[in-house]
Amino acid sequence: MTSALDTLRRDFGGDLIEPGDAEYEAVGRSKLAAGSPAYVLRPATAGDVQAAVRFAAGSGLTLSVRGGGHSFAGFGTNDGGVVIDLSRLASIEVVDDERHLVRIGGGATWGEVAAALTPHGLAISSGDTKSVGVGGLTLSGGIGWKARKYGLALDSVVAADVVTADGEIVAASADENPELFWAIRGGGGNLGVVTAFEFVAHPTTEVFFGKITFPQAEAVEVLQGWADYLRAAPEELTSIANLANPLAGGPAAPVEIHVAFDGDDPQLAARALDPIRGLGTVLDDDVAPHAYADILVEGGSPPPGIEVLAHDGFVDRESVPEVLQILAEVGTSPGSPSIAVRSVGGAVSRVPADATAYAHRGAELMVATVAGGPAAVVEAARGRLDAIWEKLDPHINGAYANFLTSATDQDIAAVYPAGTYERLAAVKRQYDPSNLFAHNHNVRPE
Repeated sequence: MTSALDTLRRDFGGDLIEPGDAEYEAVGRSKLAAGSPAYVLRPATAGDVQAAVRFAAGSGLTLSVRGGGHSFAGFGTNDGGVVIDLSRLASIEVVDDERHLVRIGGGATWGEVAAALTPHGLAISSGDTKSVGVGGLTLSGGIGWKARKYGLALDSVVAADVVTADGEIVAASADENPELFWAIRGGGGNLGVVTAFEFVAHPTTEVFFGKITFPQAEAVEVLQGWADYLRAAPEELTSIANLANPLAGGPAAPVEIHVAFDGDDPQLAARALDPIRGLGTVLDDDVAPHAYADILVEGGSPPPGIEVLAHDGFVDRESVPEVLQILAEVGTSPGSPSIAVRSVGGAVSRVPADATAYAHRGAELMVATVAGGPAAVVEAARGRLDAIWEKLDPHINGAYANFLTSATDQDIAAVYPAGTYERLAAVKRQYDPSNLFAHNHNVRPE
């Protein structure tokens, strides 16, 4: 360890933060999880990332890689190990105006990206939270407000620089190391540290964005009508249905249909949104034009002592009616968690299932439940949440890594279907045979 640490101090030009240092309390934890790592390494260059990875490999300590730090499962920190915090690698540059090619550091956040691209009239399909990291979101998918029109965040990636377990920088694209390129688009943090991505952005305008609410008593009709309409709706429309919003009354809250129409033509927007307004009794409608960068919400950490329990699953077309019936019953009953149902399909579904390591292309919807509170409250709610998912499980096909607080073998099998897992394991054997990058929804190399 002494030799490895001496080498690190010689080769590492970033910030090396240890317990007792002034910054340690702020950087030891991630957004959603407490931690007490032995070392937090904040690289300033790709070369620093190489030195940090070699140190972690030589030390034998648990390694966590942190982008924005929003991992529900707490993958951005650990106890007694090494954390590589990429926040200083946050450059954003339009490198080719004609192709709309954008090079983005692995530690940038999506809010920073949206703000930087706005003056160019460009955007990239991403998540819906400003402080979420580009790396963590993209490597596992990236479902957001432009998904039905432009696909997942990872669908816009055309190249990446990856520091692999041996400390080497490997270029990944369709032409260079194509199996690694396949694997990082959906394989999470299993293959290495991405120091930079190249995305193809798209021209953007203002978007019509907001929330249309309906009475809780109309939940079944609204949800079923919403899902039916989205099959034929313009792909410019992406939508999320929320039930049991804890800030609006929990199980007594109205049904919220959040909408984003990708375009600034009011007539086209009205044509796309009016069928949703006709699903029931509209209580409120605040849809209006906004700059795309402004519709991303701020993200933060829960107050001290508050824990979060999240779970999710994908729904194929034939299971939609059963799932929505269950959710309408659960979401209007005492003790319901917060429920979000996200529309996918569209551009997401046009990519072949085996084209990337994100395999859930056929899903129409993604369901997520979130419960939070003091540890005792969350633990008391766990049985109720398990019972909800037992009802849903016969109708669920797979899971999305970014909304899971657990990483059991069952979770990993849901994230990676058998064929995807086997192919990922083969790539893992080539680039990380000792499983250095194990603090994730882990694909084992053996």
